[in-house]
Amino acid sequence: MAIDDPRTLVSTDWLAAHMEDPDLRIIDGSWHMPGTGRDGRAEYDAEHIPGARFFDIDEISDQRSSLPHMAPPPEKFVSRMRAMGIGDGHQVVIYDSVGVRSAPRVWWTFRLMGKMDVAVLDGGLPKWKAEGRPTEDMPTMVRDRHITVTRMANLVKDVSQVASASKLGDWQILDARAAERFRGEVEEPRAGLRAGHIPNSKNLPFPELQNPDGTMKDPAALRAALVAAGIDLDRPVITTCGSGVTAAILSLALEIVGHRNHALYDGSWSEWGMYPDLKVEKG
Repeated sequence: MAIDDPRTLVSTDWLAAHMEDPDLRIIDGSWHMPGTGRDGRAEYDAEHIPGARFFDIDEISDQRSSLPHMAPPPEKFVSRMRAMGIGDGHQVVIYDSVGVRSAPRVWWTFRLMGKMDVAVLDGGLPKWKAEGRPTEDMPTMVRDRHITVTRMANLVKDVSQVASASKLGDWQILDARAAERFRGEVEEPRAGLRAGHIPNSKNLPFPELQNPDGTMKDPAALRAALVAAGIDLDRPVITTCGSGVTAAILSLALEIVGHRNHALYDGSWSEWGMYPDLKVEKG
């Protein structure tokens, strides 16, 4: 059950009750792995929660980087949000078409830009539709809205910072990928990447934080899963995954349980697994 915290996670009941709020803005943050045959934008165009705007994770990114969907420069984020009619004073709710999969990445991006009045819709579009709630295929009318941002550098880590944490152990590193990928038993879905994990990192596959219906587990269960994965909740945590998307599910879980000292490794395995001079562990 969602805790209805407008800064982390809200339920479909909460969203339905606030649909008419003048300062509510809804975002469809659906993104799918290459090779799935799914197109988040096309699916949004066909069906979305009324009033939702589409946040293109691949386009609203730092496209100067060769890595996939790295966090956008602040000026690009400002430009895209203004065009979407999202600005200062808005309460933002983000959902995706799987449940809770890519929406937390958009949530983290807003937080990286200093925007804290933002929440993920628990269970996403599947839960919304399963409850018989309305959808539409009409384009959403938007008005340009002023937005100010402050990049929160403490919420993101680069490869050199992660390498230091791996060596010194001053930050715990938590990987959201499937256990067989973490152990290096299968090939990575992206070509050219080595298999395995960052030395001294721990593994918590993101589905272990979720219920069978795609909603997040309650705070007590989230805390138990984090502790079972070997995380000391009194020490800082770096979250990572394949390309920085599902790592944000771990970040969301940490925030829900009250752990504030966490950051996301934006390059994640797409970066670490690419460079032969970075050590890799298996098993």
